[in-house]
Amino acid sequence: MPAAVRAAHAHPFRAALKERSCRKAAFVDQLADPRARHPYRDRSAVVKNLWAYRHIKSACIVAAAEPLNGTSLGPGHKHTLQLESSTGPEEADEDMQAPHQPALLVFSGGTAFNSVAGSLRNFTTRVAHVLPVSDDGGSTAEIVRVLGGPAVGDIRSRCLRLADDSNTEGKAVRELLAHRLSPRNSEEARREWYEIVEGEHALWDGVSEPYKHTIRAFLVHFHTQILRNSSERFNFRNGSVGNFFFAGARTFFNSLEAAIFLFSRVARIPEGSSVMPVISTEERITLGAVLSNGLVIKGQNQISHPSVADTPGPNQVNKMAVGSELEAPIQRIFYLRHEGRQRDHEVFPDPNPALLADLEACDAVLYGMGSLYTSICPSLILQIVILNGSHDRETSACMAGPGPMGAADVVLALQDCLNRRYTDTELSLPGDAYVTAMLVPAGGEVHVDKHRLTSLGVRQIVEVDAMQDGGSPCQFEPEALVNAIKHIVEQHAAFQDGRQSANHNADSENGVLTDVQQAPPLGFHDL
Repeated sequence: MPAAVRAAHAHPFRAALKERSCRKAAFVDQLADPRARHPYRDRSAVVKNLWAYRHIKSACIVAAAEPLNGTSLGPGHKHTLQLESSTGPEEADEDMQAPHQPALLVFSGGTAFNSVAGSLRNFTTRVAHVLPVSDDGGSTAEIVRVLGGPAVGDIRSRCLRLADDSNTEGKAVRELLAHRLSPRNSEEARREWYEIVEGEHALWDGVSEPYKHTIRAFLVHFHTQILRNSSERFNFRNGSVGNFFFAGARTFFNSLEAAIFLFSRVARIPEGSSVMPVISTEERITLGAVLSNGLVIKGQNQISHPSVADTPGPNQVNKMAVGSELEAPIQRIFYLRHEGRQRDHEVFPDPNPALLADLEACDAVLYGMGSLYTSICPSLILQIVILNGSHDRETSACMAGPGPMGAADVVLALQDCLNRRYTDTELSLPGDAYVTAMLVPAGGEVHVDKHRLTSLGVRQIVEVDAMQDGGSPCQFEPEALVNAIKHIVEQHAAFQDGRQSANHNADSENGVLTDVQQAPPLGFHDL
């Protein structure tokens, strides 16, 4: 490594990935190429970037709300709340003395990775969670139907998982924002909603007046918006209070990222952690899939978890159900206009500038477990793949041949997506530009072909302890998965920095890490 680079990046985590930085920078340059037409490029448009708010140590939110059914939020209908940083001056001084923590960038959906998101803080709090905004199921679909805009369900779900509930009020706020209205019928849900928005529901117990007034202000704003914009009656059945709060904040500020900032402060997400949408848009966005037989499927829910609604209005989506197999393998995922249905209606939204900045600065990229094509691929801007423990509708058919997708086929799908295969602007970057390691759940049903993965540039395959309850799909044991992630990041840092650890051997000729053994309590081992 050049001396200048080593001096500029003295810490091992910075030095560790510097060898890869040239390749990663070239990739980001490809994304920013104004001549390329694809969903993930940056056209250098002037985008309102509210992520500078992350540097603000406190924010004063003044929210005015209108009376609802004769009730008001309080004298003058105006309330002020000081939303303080979760890090005080003394803690900030301690943080300056704390050891450097690696920065991770996680691409995932809003469900599967939630089981690990909290535990990941035991390794590092510097985690940027990147999520899609194309969900069109459950209460999210009802909000988008009436108010338009991007889907917020996955982002809300991750924010709540990261929320600080270490005290009584934190637990009360999290319980309120995680609450769903009655799934049985719309009238029962509507009555419960009025109790909440009018401040009379038991969920408000334990929430202080400043927090209550602030949260209620945006719930009232949301209610006002659905009354003003809906030509049809809004169906509250199975509605998420957190989604309603998010939608109220987004329409109030006319900015999804401002709403995320507010939600993060209200939910007290720790400093260093962030949640962001993969694309910059305030419009409704729809996901499409092209199958290998030419058929186009519109909508994330229809691609991943199709269901027949038993009653009108939002229905709870069972994301654990496999469902019927696709009639052909998925060839490509793309964004399209809401009113369109075919490939000629494809649109190319700008990537989130904050995501591109974090991608340049991060120490490792994680592709979380979840729905491969509808949760992971829509968010890919770009090296660790976390493999699912079981097959689902999206991986039930394989482009390479009969039968379901194996681990190597998952890597190929990621490479095809990032190389823009089947488009007019196809790239040819090698596999190890995107994926260098894979985490596999012990006892999982997805076939792992080590030799094929190695040929694709995957240098390390780690088996992690998993748990299986009855007939449910195999799932990672959270602490073991975090330990495995920590192991790979730190081991790669040491390897790239030229330091050899006593618990691993490095092949100096080809750089492949092999035969690594760890103590059993860590819950993983290299294959």
